[in-house]
Amino acid sequence: MRRFLLRRRRLLAALLFCAAAGTAVQALLPPAAGEVSVVVSAADLPAGAVLTSRDLRTITVPAAAVPPGSFAAPGQTAGRRLATALQQGSPVLQTSLVGSGLLTGAPPGSVAVAVRPADPAMAGLLVPGQLVDVVLAGPDGLQNPDGPVLLAAGTPILWTAAADGAAAWPGSAETDALVVLAAAPDQAAALAAASGSGQVHLVLTGG
Repeated sequence: MRRFLLRRRRLLAALLFCAAAGTAVQALLPPAAGEVSVVVSAADLPAGAVLTSRDLRTITVPAAAVPPGSFAAPGQTAGRRLATALQQGSPVLQTSLVGSGLLTGAPPGSVAVAVRPADPAMAGLLVPGQLVDVVLAGPDGLQNPDGPVLLAAGTPILWTAAADGAAAWPGSAETDALVVLAAAPDQAAALAAASGSGQVHLVLTGG
């Protein structure tokens, strides 16, 4: 066997080279007809992570199986921040990223409003998708003789920042805890105005 391999080492080397070249060419070829490239996570990624090219890879899937809101090239998502955690191999969708895609499926006219809870630790207990009532209280819990004011009820959470300020809403210089809500247009002004009062309380609700 050893003599056989020695005699044919050049042939074997050529075959191995061709196999390697074929694999490389296959990787560079565009998807076959009827298939589409989809960007997926290359590893388990936490919510709040800023995507880099190392975090992403592409796979090919049948065109009929492409998830709505997916991306075809890693460059389309690199530098964006994840709104939700992704498991390895999960497709990166517009709704996975912080930005306008977070309002996908929300009632027409909905807007994203950032509020700052009176208790910063509350932000660490919340996750996107939960519903909260937004209550405004005055100093010592008293807004007026009638009691606290309900600013919004059953409002979906779109995004949360870490209570220690490790993450920030894009374009915001704030370093404390923020929670971004999907609010109705007639609620947005009151929520935004109340956010800086230090008296905004979020109450988890089952809807």
